[in-house]
Amino acid sequence: MYKTQEESSEFLQGFLPQLEQTPEGRGIVLCAPFTSLDVMSKSLHNSRVQLGAQNIHWEDSGAYTGEIAGAMLKELNVRYVIVGHSERRQYFGETDETVNKRLLAAQRHELLPILCVGETKQQRDAGETESIIINQLKQDLVDVKQEQLVIAYEPIWAIGTGETCEALEANRVIGIIRNQLEVEDVPIQYGGSVKPNNIDEIMAQPEIDGVLVGGASLKPESFARIVNYQ
Repeated sequence: MYKTQEESSEFLQGFLPQLEQTPEGRGIVLCAPFTSLDVMSKSLHNSRVQLGAQNIHWEDSGAYTGEIAGAMLKELNVRYVIVGHSERRQYFGETDETVNKRLLAAQRHELLPILCVGETKQQRDAGETESIIINQLKQDLVDVKQEQLVIAYEPIWAIGTGETCEALEANRVIGIIRNQLEVEDVPIQYGGSVKPNNIDEIMAQPEIDGVLVGGASLKPESFARIVNYQ
């Protein structure tokens, strides 16, 4: 929940010029608050940056005050949508059942969902990391087309806490996620205190295809350094 429309426009003015040297095959997505999607959609026209939203409702319309439907996002040229982010699960009662319904809705509207999975500190300390994540995937991915999907491993204990999951450990868990999938080349990202000073090490790991960036994406310079990892 950051940035007004004006602040979003200012961000793009600082960010887009820093992509001139970014390698061609590198995908860049900005998942903005709903109020900024329109102004960003216009600014990103003909740029290499794609637009994403932070949530989607499972119904196409109806009495769901405060929710947003797939058609509303499509109209704004949104291509991606985050589903099941740990903050939605932690603070807003998101369950694996509602995550599954949102994933199916995103695909129905030809949006690429970014599914977030991950364990809490309590679960990790109890040695439950693998079983929690495998169980999440099993429930979340019922009837979901895996060839139209991105997954983000988000260790909840490493988000905004200053604690970072070691790159080797993130790589190991992402390997476990990959082993649960039917489709081999689903892009799997790491999300959890990704910063300019650890991006190169994270992206050097063989299982990690990309990153889901939080606080470090709020400043054009730091996000551009992440996008332009070496």
